[in-house]
Order: sequence, then C-alpha cells, then structure tokens
Amino acid sequence: MLIEFQIENYLSYRDSKTLSMVASGQVSEHCETNVITTERTALLKSAVIYGANASGKSNLLGAMAYMKWFVINSSKEGQADEPIDVSPFKLDTATEKLPCSFQVVFLLNGIRYRYGFQADQTAVIAEWLLEAKKDTEKPLFLREGDGIDVRHAFSEGEGLEGKTRDNALFLSVVANFNGELAGLIIKWFSNLRMAHGLREMNYAQLSSHMIQDDNKKIKLIELIQKADLGIEDIIATEEELDISGLREALTEEAFNDFTKNLPKSRISLASIHKKYSNGKPSGFVSLKFEQEESEGTQKFFRLAGPILESLNKGSILIVDELEAKLHPLLTRMIVRLYHSEATNPKGAQLIFATHDTNLLEHVKFRRDQVWFAEKNQQQATDLYSLAEIKVHREDGTDRKVRKDARYEKDYFKGKYGAVPYLGEFEKLLMQEDSVNG
Repeated sequence: MLIEFQIENYLSYRDSKTLSMVASGQVSEHCETNVITTERTALLKSAVIYGANASGKSNLLGAMAYMKWFVINSSKEGQADEPIDVSPFKLDTATEKLPCSFQVVFLLNGIRYRYGFQADQTAVIAEWLLEAKKDTEKPLFLREGDGIDVRHAFSEGEGLEGKTRDNALFLSVVANFNGELAGLIIKWFSNLRMAHGLREMNYAQLSSHMIQDDNKKIKLIELIQKADLGIEDIIATEEELDISGLREALTEEAFNDFTKNLPKSRISLASIHKKYSNGKPSGFVSLKFEQEESEGTQKFFRLAGPILESLNKGSILIVDELEAKLHPLLTRMIVRLYHSEATNPKGAQLIFATHDTNLLEHVKFRRDQVWFAEKNQQQATDLYSLAEIKVHREDGTDRKVRKDARYEKDYFKGKYGAVPYLGEFEKLLMQEDSVNG
C-alpha cells in the first residue's frame, strides 16, 4: 500500500511536493468506506487530482511512472556511459543543474519502507532504503556519491557495491543478484499499474490476456455487462503476424534487428451482441472489436483489466485522464468500486487525475482525498489537498473548507485555486474582425 510519494526538481515540480495517502485525523467523513485501516496507519483508498491544463497533474503521475521504470530497469538496460533520462525544472537557474529527487513510502508485509534516490543525467547522486518494523526507522543502505554504506540488516547487498554502475540503482542491482527484500520491493513497484486515459494501448494487453483465461474472463465480462455497453461476450483469437512483406523490403540484417523483439502473433477480439428480428431476439452477431466498437467501449474494456487486477491483488492503479471517452456515470462507478468494502476488501488504491468536476458532487470523497495542482508565477507546480485549504470568509476570518461545502461550485468560483484564468476571447475575436473589416 502506498503511504506517500514525494518529488522534487522534476519537470514542473521545482520544490519538494508530497502526495499523501494517509487519512487525516482532522477529517471525519466517510471513514467507514474510504479508509483502509491497518495496524500501522489509516490510509486512503483513492486520491483525485484536479487542475488546469498544463498545471502539473500529468507530470506528477508521470514521475511515479518514471520512478517505477527506473527502479525496475536501471541495472538491466543501458551502458555505463549512457545518460539517465531525467528532466529537472528548467525555468529556474538555481535548479536546472541540480539532481531530480524521487521518494516513496509504502507498506510491504506490514512493514513500512522509505526508498528514494536523486539523479541527474550522468549519475545517481544519492539513494536510500530505510525500514520501520515499529515506529523507528533504521537504514538498510545509504548511498552518497561514489560510496554505498550497506548495513548488516541488508546483508543481501554486501559485496555488490562495486557491481553498481554510476547510472544504475543499487536496489535494482541487488534484486538482479536475487536479493530477497530487494526482489520484494521490485515486485511492489511492478504491481504499480499505470494507465493513461488517452493512450489505452499502453495497458490494453492485460484485458486481452484476461479474456483468454476462463477464470478471469468471467469477472471481466461481468464488469463489461454492468457498464451497459450492449456486449454479451468477447471472444479472443490468436492470429499469426504476417511479416513476409518486411522480409522482402528489408535487408536480412535490418529484418532480424527489427523483428527480434516483435511478437509472433497478435490477439484479435470480437464482441458478441444480441441480434433482433421484428423487435425480438433472434440470435447473436459478432463485431470486430477494434473496428466496429466505439472508442469509449474500447477504452472501458482496456481499463477493465487493470481495475480488476488491482482490486483482486489489493494493489495500486494510477490513471491519467480517467474520464477521457467515458460517460460520467462510468467514471463514478469505477471510483465507487474502490470505495466499496464489497468490491475492494483487500485495500486496493486508485490515484487519478481528471477534469470531471461532477465527481466532486456525486462521489463521496473525503477532503483529504481531493488534491489540486496549480502553477505559481514562476511556472512551478504547487500540490495541496482540499483539507489544507483555508477559505476567506465575509467576517474576515480564514477557515478550513467544511465537509458539507459545495465542492464543485466553489471550485469553479476559484475558491480552491487550480483553475485556468481565461482572458476575454470575445474581445480578441472582435479585434480580429475589426482588423479584417
């Protein structure tokens, strides 16, 4: 389970900002439905992030995706002289040459871990892993510059310091040498499922594979049917890829290089619908899923697999643009799946960015679940929750947002910030017309 994610000096995040999944003790609403109670701490089942376009919502989720990728792959891919693909905040001379920083705090088998690293484009500058079996944190290893201090409690890392490239993470190296705890942490990162609402193909494979598994398919089709998409069943057929034209067009060396990682087959999907005659069911008809189903239907299918996997494992699903191509009622249903004890008994967590403000009125969020991303005058992103905001009142006092406030209405009024401040487009067009006239 995720406790918090912290980022500093990466893309639009100049200053250190933290997305916390810890349930605030000062927020009393929806404790029975929206909070995961553990022996260590109370955690939130979901977090929603709002903000104007280019405010930094996607950068936050992208930072989580990058950390996952680098932790899993840094010791596997690349050579010693290859640059690290990080991008610091470039709009400030004080930060453009400083390292990017990532840190995550999480629960694994009931133990709290804090892991993070700092890196620039040439090397990992610092890296740390701390463990808290009770309240006190104890370092397992600390890396700074060229030195890696491995503590006795992390004996699986002893002797591997010299095998760690400057541009690779020590944790990843230890996992490659079958370190038990390092392997478990890598697996925790692997179970972070990232999905982008406008690039469904990045996560479409999971749903397609579930359709081929009889046990998993039952739940997937049940979810599709509850979404009222008119689909009775989905059939998956494995087809061999025809690459004969490539062999004729390319040299043998180019062909071998291009196809070495190319799958030998692809999964073709067909959706089954009821067919009618004179208004009465008369059988079934098969439609080519990718060619004849709507984009919204395809989006929901591709997202359904990661949702079910997350709920089944009690893992974390991170989605950018959740509402893209989906009806508002479907996005509400997805969030409620995570808030319900019946459908989320294992404590899965959903973190998503959206522009769908209807969710603020029609889904019962706690104030500490609602987050806002907003850029300041220097174009650096600020990140804060609704529970932190103080609203200026007519009597001259500043008070925290009430739990019965009209969140959507007040957000559009600008009381919470994180909205675009638009110019008068009508005057712009009028001026253009007068010039052309």
